[in-house]
Amino acid sequence: MEDPEPTRSRPLAPAATTTIARHAEVHRLAVAGRESEIARSIGTRVCQVWLGISRFAAVEAMATATLTLGPDVNAFYDRGWARAATGRPWLALEDYQQALALHQQAGNRAGEAATLNNIGHTYHGLGDRQKALDHYHQALPLLREVGNRAGVGGTLTNIGAVYGGRGDWQKALGHYHQALPIQREVGDRAGEAVTLTNIGNVYGGRGDQQRALDHYHQALAIQRKVGDRAGEATTLNSIGHAYDGLRDWQRALDHYHQALAIQREVGDRAGEAATLTNIGNAYHRLGDRQRALDHYHQALPVAREVGDRAGEAIALNNIGNAYDGLGDRKKALDHYHQALPIRREVGDRIGEAITLTNIGNACHALGDRQEALDHYRHALPIHREVGNSAGEIHTRYNIAMLHHAGGDLDQAVQQFEHIVELERQVDHPNLEDDTAILEHFRREHAATQEPT
Repeated sequence: MEDPEPTRSRPLAPAATTTIARHAEVHRLAVAGRESEIARSIGTRVCQVWLGISRFAAVEAMATATLTLGPDVNAFYDRGWARAATGRPWLALEDYQQALALHQQAGNRAGEAATLNNIGHTYHGLGDRQKALDHYHQALPLLREVGNRAGVGGTLTNIGAVYGGRGDWQKALGHYHQALPIQREVGDRAGEAVTLTNIGNVYGGRGDQQRALDHYHQALAIQRKVGDRAGEATTLNSIGHAYDGLRDWQRALDHYHQALAIQREVGDRAGEAATLTNIGNAYHRLGDRQRALDHYHQALPVAREVGDRAGEAIALNNIGNAYDGLGDRKKALDHYHQALPIRREVGDRIGEAITLTNIGNACHALGDRQEALDHYRHALPIHREVGNSAGEIHTRYNIAMLHHAGGDLDQAVQQFEHIVELERQVDHPNLEDDTAILEHFRREHAATQEPT
C-alpha cells in the first residue's frame, strides 16, 4: 500500500497525449538510428509520464529499447519501477542495483536516494521488512540533504507501512502523520492519497472500519483526479476490506472486482494475487467455500510466481480456512502449518497470531481441547503486543468458549469481560451480542455459587 517512488506525474490532457505519442515515435527512430543521447533523453521523459498513469508494459518496452544502446541510469530505474509494479521483484532489484551503482559513481545523491527508496519498497513487497527498513533509512537522510521534500514524505509513508505490516500501529501512524503535512505542503497529491489509504489501513486493522472508510474515500477521490490507476486499485481493495469488516460482503465483492479489473489492466500481478485472496475471503464469509477455494487456488501460484512470501502465506492460511469450513480439519491443519513458518520468516506478527488461532480452532474441532488452548494462548500476547484488538477479541472469544464448554465459568466470564471492554473501545459491531453473552455467563456463574 505504500508509495514506491518519491514523485509521480499527473495524467495527460489530450494535446499532451498526442505530444507523448510523437515523442515515443522519435524515441523509436533514435534507437533504430543508434542515436543514444536522443533516445535516452526522450525515453526518460516519456517513461516518467507513463509511470504516472500506470502504463507499465510500455515503460518496460521503451526502457529495454534504450538499454540496447548501452547502460543508462534512468532506463534501469524506470524499468525497475515497471517490473516491480507488475510483480517481478527480483528483476526489478537487478535493475535498481544497476541504477544505484551508476548514481553512486556519478555522485548523484538525489538519484541514489530515490533508488534506495525503491529497493526498500521492493523488499517490503517480498516480505523482507528489515531489508526494506534498512534501505528506507539510508534514503531518508539523503533526501533531506538534497531538499527533496516530496521524497521525504514518500519515504516516511513507506517506513510507516513497514511498521503497519508488523502491526505496530502507533509507529505507523507516527510516520504517516509526519508525511501527510509534507505531501500537502509540496502538492504531492498521489503521495497524499497513499498516506491517507495507509492511515485508513491502521484504523481498519484496529477494527474502526468507519474511520478507515473516511480516509479511503478521501484517497480514492485524489487518485481518480490524478489518474493513479494502480493506487486506485489498492484503495478499492482497502474499501472492500472495510466493508468485509462491516459484514457487507456484497459491497466488498463489488469493490474487489473493480480493483481486480484495474490490476489486470495495469499488469499488477502481486496486487492481483492479493485481490483474488480477498474475493475468496468474501465468498468464504458468504458460506460459498468452494468458490472461496477456487479464488485462493488462483492466488497461490501468482503469489509464488512473483516471490510474494507474505501473500503466499495469506493464501495458504485461507485455503486452510476453506478446508476447515468444509469440515476437512486435517487438510486445514496441513495448510496452516505451511503458512505459519512463512509468516514468522517475513515478520508478519498479526498473520502469525491469526494462523495460531486457526490451528487452535482446527484442534478444537478435532476434540483436542488442550492443544487448542495452547495455540490460542500463544496467539493472544501477539495480538496484544501489536495492538490488534479485532484479533484479540476473536482469540479471547475462542478461549472463553473452550472454558465454558469445560465448565470453567470463572475463566469464561473473565475473558468476556475483556472482550466487551475492547469492543466498547472500538465500537465493535458485536458489542451488543457479546454483552448479552457476558450477562448470560455471569448468571450461570452466579447460579453455581448459590448454596444447594
